[in-house]
Amino acid sequence: MTTVQLSTGSHIGANAPAYIIAEIGINHNGSLDIAKHLIREAHEAGCNAVKFQKRTPELCVPREQRNQKRDTPWGRITYMEYRYKVEFGIAEYAEIDRYCRELGIDWFVSCWDEEAVDFIEQFEPPIYKAASASLTDLPLLRAMKATGKPLMLSTGMSTMHEIFDAADALGLDNVLIAHSTSAYPCPLHELNLRMINTLKEWFPNTPIGYSGHETGLATTVAAVAMGACFVERHFTLDRAMWGSDQAASVEPTGMKRLVKDIRAIEEAMGDGVKKLYESELGPRAKLRRVKEEEAVTV
Repeated sequence: MTTVQLSTGSHIGANAPAYIIAEIGINHNGSLDIAKHLIREAHEAGCNAVKFQKRTPELCVPREQRNQKRDTPWGRITYMEYRYKVEFGIAEYAEIDRYCRELGIDWFVSCWDEEAVDFIEQFEPPIYKAASASLTDLPLLRAMKATGKPLMLSTGMSTMHEIFDAADALGLDNVLIAHSTSAYPCPLHELNLRMINTLKEWFPNTPIGYSGHETGLATTVAAVAMGACFVERHFTLDRAMWGSDQAASVEPTGMKRLVKDIRAIEEAMGDGVKKLYESELGPRAKLRRVKEEEAVTV
């Protein structure tokens, strides 16, 4: 497996600690204050990065949905009005960029359209992410890849054929692939974590990670134990907050526990070479009935 180096100095891949991403997405509900609170909490938890989502509503909202009414924190408004409410513009992203640099945490986005790529490029993100919904949008994938930044591909709601098509269209240089199942929240029996091994077999030189939408933390820790070199979980201040992604998100206390458990697993994995540790010498001398010089080799 190769290692992808980001412009911020972070490494993702072989022999690097798991790169842990707190997916803020649109859980900020259009509030810069909430976004900054989430960034601060992610940094304090030990995450490597926070991620947002960027859309151009005129390009991403189907015409038949634009005037549909929905109940929101701003009252009953059209879906198009709602999409504008949760979209950050240049002033908000400039402050996000400043704040993340101040704290020393990476930030990047999932772009949902090509105009969004052009917009985010002015902030020189270290990497881009293609959401699972965008895996078959080859013009968008090519636009993100053309920036020269590494590109993460998420593979939820996709067939094997679609994953190979995206890989063939883009090439695998500077590409990372995340196993994912696009249900919010995702039931345990649909997580299919063994797909991490399958993707590692299909793409042996590509960093493979995991984007989880389940409740609970153990399965994300398991993904790292299985070899995921980056993991992403949705992040919120409170799962009871309004928004479609909140229920499948991790709260600050849970994120701290997740990072701690992942780092503990990494330390415990070792190198796979059997050795006699110094800490074992005392118990060995005390408990072994047959001394080394008396042992019979069979």
